[in-house]
Amino acid sequence: MSTSTPSRDLHVVLGAGPAGTTLAEELVRRGHEVRLVSRSSGGEALPGVTRVVGDVSTERGALDAVAGAAVVHHAVNVAYHRQVELMPGIQRAVLAAVEREGARLVVLDTLYPYGPTGGAVMTEDSAWNATGAKGLMRAELDRAYLGAHDGGRARVVLARSADFYGPRVLNSSLGGAVFPGALTGRAVLGLGDIDLPHSYTYIGDVAAGLATLGENPRGDGRVWHLPTAGPVTTRDVHRLVEARVERPLDVHVMAEPRPWGPFDEVFMDEYAELFYQHTEPQTMDSTAFEREFGVRPTELGKGLSTTVDWYRGLL
Repeated sequence: MSTSTPSRDLHVVLGAGPAGTTLAEELVRRGHEVRLVSRSSGGEALPGVTRVVGDVSTERGALDAVAGAAVVHHAVNVAYHRQVELMPGIQRAVLAAVEREGARLVVLDTLYPYGPTGGAVMTEDSAWNATGAKGLMRAELDRAYLGAHDGGRARVVLARSADFYGPRVLNSSLGGAVFPGALTGRAVLGLGDIDLPHSYTYIGDVAAGLATLGENPRGDGRVWHLPTAGPVTTRDVHRLVEARVERPLDVHVMAEPRPWGPFDEVFMDEYAELFYQHTEPQTMDSTAFEREFGVRPTELGKGLSTTVDWYRGLL
């Protein structure tokens, strides 16, 4: 049972990366009370958001972080090379905390549990065929989340996203390895086969989708795909970026994982098991979410324009 009385409308966001920060802003825009929890102090000013330093890898830390919450949004991530080691412990702590607090839990998830699909379109009904350590770990976590819901321990919903792009998104295949080079004439990175269809999810749609699930308990107890525009090839994405920066891109295609720019050797060694995402079509379908909640994804060109403008502000 809860040890405190939940605020009627307090949404607690765990993790102050691009998704968590953008989600906090979206929740404030929708009129909610918002607490943003991260392991370090500082960060950009977010009007209407209460920032709290906390470590949710321990049950005590997680309990303190979610105290009084009606809804908890789990957007915590850790360094790539420590995910398999640390993410299960974070899950156990967060699940125990929301169970005790009586809060609903919205989990930001990845496509990793599906594993290689041979190019098949991914829906919420797709088989979980992960073979690498990270995909298997994520699948195990997701089964535990859904098991906690089915067993009545906690009310949980999972929200999966394709590769992020948008303001604040740096460490993505459509992030810091693309837009700074596009704006300055330096090299731009392309991964694998850039002529294959690839889904990219706009960070604003990630936030809006998570907020919608936080407001709608009827979505609980299952996986949803967050609103994502129809796939295009990465080469076509590059052409859209060229039109917005008004210069041709100097694209360097990386056929296999190796260190490059913002992706150091440690990261790329860990990413190797997921490189299949760039050597077969990576298509995520979000029709179910769009129909259920009446939400449409941001048009790709509009999202890219906003992203280019944000990166201009960094240079």
